[in-house]
Amino acid sequence: MNWSAALPTFFITLREGVEAALVVGIVFACLQQAQQQKLHRWVYLGILSGILASFVVGLLIHIGLQGLQTSEQLYAPVFKQLFEVGLGAIAITMLSWMLIWMTRQARFLKAEIEGSVKTALGEDNRAAWAIFSLVFIAVFREGLETALFIVAKFQEGLTPVLGAIAGLAIAVVIGMLLFKWSVRINLRQFFQVMGVFLLLIVSGLVISALRHLDAAAIAFSQINPEVLGVCGQGNTSCLLGPQIWDLSTILPDRQFPGILLKTLFGYTQKLYLVQAMGYLLFWAIVGGLYFRSLDQPTQLKPASKLN
Repeated sequence: MNWSAALPTFFITLREGVEAALVVGIVFACLQQAQQQKLHRWVYLGILSGILASFVVGLLIHIGLQGLQTSEQLYAPVFKQLFEVGLGAIAITMLSWMLIWMTRQARFLKAEIEGSVKTALGEDNRAAWAIFSLVFIAVFREGLETALFIVAKFQEGLTPVLGAIAGLAIAVVIGMLLFKWSVRINLRQFFQVMGVFLLLIVSGLVISALRHLDAAAIAFSQINPEVLGVCGQGNTSCLLGPQIWDLSTILPDRQFPGILLKTLFGYTQKLYLVQAMGYLLFWAIVGGLYFRSLDQPTQLKPASKLN
């Protein structure tokens, strides 16, 4: 079993899970303070529903991808690669946006959730539904990002799923440490470190998505050589320009440590010009926005300190 495939989903689920745990923990603390423990079951229901919904969406996407892979339709190989490109693009967009948004909004997170809970409690007839919705959206959002990433990057059985489960389990433990046992954890430093890991992982998705786009062009050229011409022969590409390096004999990406670099950071033994440009552009735009957002002060504190 290739355990290195579990590491990216572990890091992503750990970070996203801690974000969801913060929301859930603050909601619990607000309900405790308002002596509305009777609504706790709606929080648990929101958690379970969010996890289940994100799992179902990921499963449906995986089934669709498997259907394209086994289809005997003429253009199925092209559509499969384009489907992978679309998933990769969505995962890159969602993970990047949530990373930057969460970093910028962290200082307002506690106040916003407290306000939402107080508003919900003020609506006697809809309090339970409002609490459920708040928790469901928080958990589903984080779970959906993880599900998209797993399907977009991996077709390696259950290994990435095991990594996701491990990350989720540790996120739950961190949430318990913060809100049940009032253990002090430097959340600012945690999110900064995990943010860098997330950037490295998502930047690898850029290289992967471009590789799938080129594979779609190659598959199309094999079906219609009169339209696009035959491309992708040998070390050439259809859309990615000239090859920058070929390290297949020095650092193959299917053997350790190359496979670890590939699954974590998108390393590829054969890199092309457009892939390198896309990688650098991602770091210049998304990485630049992220590191600039770190200069803003944050107030990520356990909700047990609520007054």
